[in-house]
Amino acid sequence: MIGVISVLVLAWLIIGAIAAGQRGYFTHAAQNCASSATTAMTVIAGPLNYMGTNPKVAGCDIPHPSMPQPSR
Repeated sequence: MIGVISVLVLAWLIIGAIAAGQRGYFTHAAQNCASSATTAMTVIAGPLNYMGTNPKVAGCDIPHPSMPQPSR
């Protein structure tokens, strides 16, 4: 049973990667957080891309690590 589920998940992700490739996300996308997130969401959406789903991430803010305060 686990083998069947693994094959289905792999096929789902391959279809999503094909959809992302057809949209040019691997070659023509800008190199920023939003385009990387959009590419990832397209791959995760899998076959839903061919049913009208077009996931887009408008912006993403990555929190910067805070600097530790010196001890007194």
